[in-house]
Amino acid sequence: MSAAGAAAEPEPIQPVQPVQPVEPKAERPYMPGYGIQGPHEGSGLLPWSWAVERLRAARNFWVCTVRPDGRPHAMPVWGAWSGEALLFSSAVPSRKMVNLRGNPQVVVTTEEAENPVVIEGRAEIVTEQRELQRFIDLVNSKYATRYRVDFLDPEVNATVAVRPQSVFGLRQGDFTGSPTRWSFVT
Repeated sequence: MSAAGAAAEPEPIQPVQPVQPVEPKAERPYMPGYGIQGPHEGSGLLPWSWAVERLRAARNFWVCTVRPDGRPHAMPVWGAWSGEALLFSSAVPSRKMVNLRGNPQVVVTTEEAENPVVIEGRAEIVTEQRELQRFIDLVNSKYATRYRVDFLDPEVNATVAVRPQSVFGLRQGDFTGSPTRWSFVT
């Protein structure tokens, strides 16, 4: 066989490098009438780590959805920040799940109003076993529970990941100099 007809040596497979989370873009939100200072005044823009710390520490979250007739609906849930999404579970026939199946746009807030973190995002139903186990591990660690992954049977309890499109936060101690909006959409 000539050199031209010889099979080329396959290139070695390169290991996949883990994707490093990209810091979201931080800026001042538009808040007319509140005397909000510029991005370099007051506390300045808050670091993303400030929001992540509060998302991890929050015991309860408010999930705000929209009913099919357009009326808002808010309910408290337990949740866990995975590093890229806020995860929570809910009974499949619940009002919030009916709403999310019709309109996946959602707002989730921490319960603390003095130093709030508000996520605007899109809800996705999680069914992959590895992701369900990750959520159960986070919940059991955070809430000192002993749930098993079968608790998240998708026929009974939906597991939801809310991936942020934008996040808002502010420090009560610097109301006019700390408001920050992080943008995840490029």
